[in-house]
Amino acid sequence: MLGRILGLCFRLALWLLLALAALILLYRFVPVPSTLMLGRWLVLKPVERDWVPLDQISPHLVRAVIASEDQRFCSHGGVDWVELNKVLENEDGPSRGASTLTMQTAKNVFLWPGRSYIRKGMEIPLAIAIDLAWSKPRVIEVYLNIAEWGDGLFGAEAAAQRYFRKSAARLTPAEAARLAGALPNPLLRNPAKPNRALQSAAGRSLRQLRQLGSLGDCALPG
Repeated sequence: MLGRILGLCFRLALWLLLALAALILLYRFVPVPSTLMLGRWLVLKPVERDWVPLDQISPHLVRAVIASEDQRFCSHGGVDWVELNKVLENEDGPSRGASTLTMQTAKNVFLWPGRSYIRKGMEIPLAIAIDLAWSKPRVIEVYLNIAEWGDGLFGAEAAAQRYFRKSAARLTPAEAARLAGALPNPLLRNPAKPNRALQSAAGRSLRQLRQLGSLGDCALPG
């Protein structure tokens, strides 16, 4: 009996891994939903999202998000081991600071929100697999199309239209910095009416962009 149970568990795990691999490969080419979006659809809550290709998103937003969230995005393989080790040594547990954009994409597409070692442990192999299967521009394209910027509001295009009444392609550096600064707390930070915390985050993002120059070039469309 124990052998049959273990065999069943092994087969289920194998099928799950194959399904994840198939989805990662499929998501190289098709618009991707997030688990938050799927959850809202499941309970019949509205979702506002307009998927746009990366060449229809302002390079200012690409660079601002990388500057704010993951400055080593172009050099790591999906996981920033230096930052992750620092956080794992922190007795308070995992935090957003250790999550690369690839790890956040893995979480948003395949996992659940919240902080735990279990979820972080699942993020790591998923992020490595995504980095191997997708290009850097594809990671950013997916991330910017599923990021949450308000209650039921997902993706750069929908956020740009709501907050600035323009397309994501026409965002200015200041507007892009506000959107990037809102990501750590999108339900409480309104890019159209920035509070003090958002103004500070946006200003920091703009300073980092000026200092780092070509930061994020690997993620721009060819």
